Amino acid sequence: FADGAYIRNLGELGFNRISVGIQDFDPAVQKAVNRIQSFEQTREVIEAARASGFRSASVDLIYGLPLQSVDGFSRTLDQVVALNPDRVAVYGYAHLPEMFKAQRQIEAADLPDAATRLALFGRALEHLSAAGYVYIGMDHFAKASDELVLAQRAGTLQRNFQGYSTHGDCDIVGLGVSAIGRIGDSYSQNARDLIGYYAALDAGRLPVVRGLALDEDDVIRRELINELMCHGTLDKQAFGARHRLLFDEYFVRERQRLQPLIEDGLVLESPREIRVTSRGRLLLRIIAMCFDAYLDDAAQAPRYSRVI
Repeated sequence: FADGAYIRNLGELGFNRISVGIQDFDPAVQKAVNRIQSFEQTREVIEAARASGFRSASVDLIYGLPLQSVDGFSRTLDQVVALNPDRVAVYGYAHLPEMFKAQRQIEAADLPDAATRLALFGRALEHLSAAGYVYIGMDHFAKASDELVLAQRAGTLQRNFQGYSTHGDCDIVGLGVSAIGRIGDSYSQNARDLIGYYAALDAGRLPVVRGLALDEDDVIRRELINELMCHGTLDKQAFGARHRLLFDEYFVRERQRLQPLIEDGLVLESPREIRVTSRGRLLLRIIAMCFDAYLDDAAQAPRYSRVI
């Protein structure tokens, strides 16, 4: 595992940002997911990063894990606030044992129900907000002085497949097993197993096993979804002018999907714009899904986790 010495070596090599996966500090939850990591180990890594000149330290939490409780998660949140990270991500656990072999060891009966999952995220929102963190959207929080918050207020925030960024529209080289890269309007993923990954490298080949080249419609939808996720509003006329399309005609089916969310008070639509309400900001993923062309096929449904 990573320790202070390892992080200091990374600093000497020029690394300047770190993200530490915590998930939950509750010992019972850690045992249930076979991922033991103490508060002291985590603190050592973050303190070493700061001492080595890292510009930003982030942590990840996961709600919806087996044996999680609101009280236990509250204690984890107390410990996270004590670590004083610059950013915190609070992701919902996706239980997909048919896709991920390791998850087959998790007892489905130990997973919290939908009401508890919602309460867990609600507690995180309440706790982190009280500690001075700003909810960026899509599970992400940051200190009020963080560049993500400043970019969102300035209208320059961007998003890529890794999350929110002030440099979202740039090439990303994925290094390591299962890493995803983005070059131009294409995405690629490395082998997800060590044997295949190293075999490709030993043969002098890139360990890429699959990729996707975006077409014009993909690019249009990517920009639209990013606008909603980053800024919560979309100027339909300006967007249509940029892409030489009539928005209401191009997205007829998508606007029909949006209607139930409008009725529930999550979204507002006028001839000029689409705007996410304060309630809707907590469900940005559902709103964005209305414009995802790849969710049309009902056969794909089991491959996606629950939104809450």
